[in-house]
Amino acid sequence: MTSKLYYTSSKTSQWDTKIQQIFEENGFYYITLEETAFYPEGGGQPSDTGSIEGITVLDVTKSEDGNILHKLECRPGSEFVHCELNWERRFDHMQQHSGQHLLSAVCRELFDANTVSFHLGTENITIDIIAPQWTEEHTIATEKQVNQYIYENRKLLTYFVTKEQIQALPVVKMPKVSENIRIVEIKGIEYNPCGGTHVEQTGEIGLIKILKTEKQKEHTRLYFKCGLRALNDFSDSLNVLSALSTKFNTGRKEIINRVEKLEDDYKQLAATHEKLKLENAKFLADSLLENNGDGFISHIFEDSSLKELQFLSATMVQKEKVLVLFASFKEQKILLAHSGSSSIHCGQYFKETLSSYNGKGGGNEKSAQAGFASQNDLMAFYEFTAEQIRSKFGHDE
Repeated sequence: MTSKLYYTSSKTSQWDTKIQQIFEENGFYYITLEETAFYPEGGGQPSDTGSIEGITVLDVTKSEDGNILHKLECRPGSEFVHCELNWERRFDHMQQHSGQHLLSAVCRELFDANTVSFHLGTENITIDIIAPQWTEEHTIATEKQVNQYIYENRKLLTYFVTKEQIQALPVVKMPKVSENIRIVEIKGIEYNPCGGTHVEQTGEIGLIKILKTEKQKEHTRLYFKCGLRALNDFSDSLNVLSALSTKFNTGRKEIINRVEKLEDDYKQLAATHEKLKLENAKFLADSLLENNGDGFISHIFEDSSLKELQFLSATMVQKEKVLVLFASFKEQKILLAHSGSSSIHCGQYFKETLSSYNGKGGGNEKSAQAGFASQNDLMAFYEFTAEQIRSKFGHDE
C-alpha cells in the first residue's frame, strides 16, 4: 500500500520513490508509487498536479481498492523516479480548505448555522449553510470573528482515531467510514472528520474575505476567498478602483457619487433622445405616408433597429389605415404591421413563409417580426412579401 505523504508531511513538495505498479488504459499510463504526496480528488478538494520524472501528472485518483493512481501521458523511463508537486496549487488548496473549516466553525458558533456543502473551484469557493435569514450584519460579525481566530494563530492538528475513540470527541458530525477516521482539529474551536490537506496553524490561512451571499431556498450560500486568493482579489479590485479614480479625477470614496451623477445625466440624455426620436418618427411617418397610394408602404432602412421600426410603424398605423413592411439591414430583421385594417394575418403569414427563406420569427394578427441569417435571405423574403401583398392584398385597404 502506498505511503501517503500528504497525511504524514503535508508540506513535502519533492521526493524520490519507487514505482509499484504501472498499466496502460485508453492511451494513458497509470502508476502507483511506494510514497506519494499527490493528493487524490475527494471531499470537495481537487487533486494535486505536478510531475513524475519530468512527466506531467494529469490527474490523481483513488481506486476502489484504495490505491493512489497517477495519470500520465507517457511511461517513465526508470523504476526509481523523482516527483515534484505543484506547490502553489497545493498550498492554495490547503489555505482554502482550512479556511472553509474555520469559516464553517464560526457560522456554527455565532449563529448555529451548520454547513451542508462545500465547493472549491479554480475561481469560486463556497459553502452552503442552514440559515434562511442571513443579513449583512451576519456577514460582518462572521468575518470579524473568523479573522480574529486567524490572528490568534490557532494550531491545526490532524490524526487518525478508531470508531471507539471518536465517540469521545465532540465532532461536528459523525463520519460515514468506520476505519482510518482522520480528524482535523482546530485547537479550542472544533473537531472535524476530514481527509483533505490543511495548514498547520490558522495564521497560514492569511485572511478570509466573504465576497457575497446568495439565498438558496432554506440555505444561504457564502462566496469567500482565503489567503493569496483573497489578496489577489483585493489587488484586482484596487486596480479597478484606481483606474476609475484616475478617469474621474477624484478620490476612491467619491467614485460612487460620480457614477450616480453620470447615471442622472444619462437618464436626462435618454429622455431627450426619446423625445427627439418621437419627433423624428412623426416627421418620417408623415413623409412615408405621403406615398400611401394603395394602403401599402414598404421601405428598407440601413441603420435603424427593429425597436425603432416598431415605434415608427406604430406611429403610422395610428395615423392612417395602412399596411407597412419594413426591413432593417442593421439587424437583418423584417417587420410587418397594420392597425387591423388589412385582411392579412401577419403572424400566420410569417409562419407559413419564413422557413423557405431561412427566417425565424412570429407575431400576432396585427404585427410580426423575423430575423434572417443573411442579407440575401432578408431581401428575398422582403421582395416576395411586397409582391404578394400588392397582388393579393393591394385592394383590401
